[in-house]
Amino acid sequence: MSTRIVVVGGGTAGVRLAQRLPVTLLGDEPHAPYNRVLLADVLAGRYAPEVIALPAPLEPVRRGVRAVRIDRAARTVECDDGTEVGYDRLVLATGSNPVLPPLRGLRGSLLPSGVHPFRTLDDCLALRAVVRPGVRAVVIGGGLLGVSAARALAALGAEVVLTQQGERLMERQLDASASELLRTHVESLGVEVHTECRVSGLRQRDGAVTAVELADGFVLDAQVVVLACGVRPRIGLARDAGLDVRTGVVVDDQLRTSDPSIHAIGDCAEHAGRVYGLAGPALEQADALADILRAEATEAAPGAATATLPAEPAAPRPAYTGTRALTRLTLGGPEAGLEALDLAAFGEATPLPGDDVVQLTDATRRAYRKVVVRGDRLVGGVLLGDLAAVGTLARAWEGDEALPDAPLLHLLTHDGGS
Repeated sequence: MSTRIVVVGGGTAGVRLAQRLPVTLLGDEPHAPYNRVLLADVLAGRYAPEVIALPAPLEPVRRGVRAVRIDRAARTVECDDGTEVGYDRLVLATGSNPVLPPLRGLRGSLLPSGVHPFRTLDDCLALRAVVRPGVRAVVIGGGLLGVSAARALAALGAEVVLTQQGERLMERQLDASASELLRTHVESLGVEVHTECRVSGLRQRDGAVTAVELADGFVLDAQVVVLACGVRPRIGLARDAGLDVRTGVVVDDQLRTSDPSIHAIGDCAEHAGRVYGLAGPALEQADALADILRAEATEAAPGAATATLPAEPAAPRPAYTGTRALTRLTLGGPEAGLEALDLAAFGEATPLPGDDVVQLTDATRRAYRKVVVRGDRLVGGVLLGDLAAVGTLARAWEGDEALPDAPLLHLLTHDGGS
């Protein structure tokens, strides 16, 4: 392709696109692009940092280069090293930033010694450098990221306390029963879990954190605090350029922003009112955009519309129409000295009135399986422990096709009823 494509962001989405098309990729981290999903395994010592490197793009990545301004009129990107990069198409894959909660003791992005976000490889390496057996660590946030961080810290021998403001762990993905089983497993790793508790502040001495204060007056001693309170799309570059932004950078089915020469994919993109913040949708968006840009280049090629024979019916133009995202996580394992617990969740795990629910629980094997069916469609499910049926369930859900006329129990058998 002769079109100059510049991608801002060396994360999952940006690198995937760069693996499919020749682009100029600007990555603000000094490391080779890596799989962010595996950071907890690096923290736990299961993988070395180089093991989680992503396959190399078609063109070398410009590492440690941060885009600071987009000149839409000149179609250039200004970088913090003083260089300018021209583009015909610009792709924003700027990802997201960790949410820093409004706590006493936190001043903007200035963190006291011992307080760590958990979003990048540098965050992970900084944590590994300070965590030793017996260190008192408090994780703020009981979602997917917080649970993963707590498991990794426990594997390093830290005394871990996990705090969650909501009623249960991973409440966005799991129902009450699955969350309770997850809590039991996390506690078996040696993690102390507190739910329905709000962290109000941090205590410090000489610039270093010493404790976490809860809103009810309870105090948790802490030498290390991990902030796992979610992420927020990085939209500053797009907003400053005058693009349409809401929660994320707004894109259409062609993944175009309000400027037709600029696209957005991954954690920073908002499509049909939704920001996914997951690796699966980021990969799908990158693949869709690669197909879209290839199709446009083919249409624009000289002679593309000069055929004299009757034209074949036009194929549908590539488009992105959304992703059905499935969450998978493994807790425990050899590094923790305990049997691993696998979990998977997709769609709507909480039924609406009139939905059919099939649920199987095996307390002895710590296995839990549940699916929610609405009419003749599978709309969600949760599996813990035994994931043998997850492949068939995921295909039925992703395909959004009518289920076969058979007892619903067949959905939870090991072969998915096939």
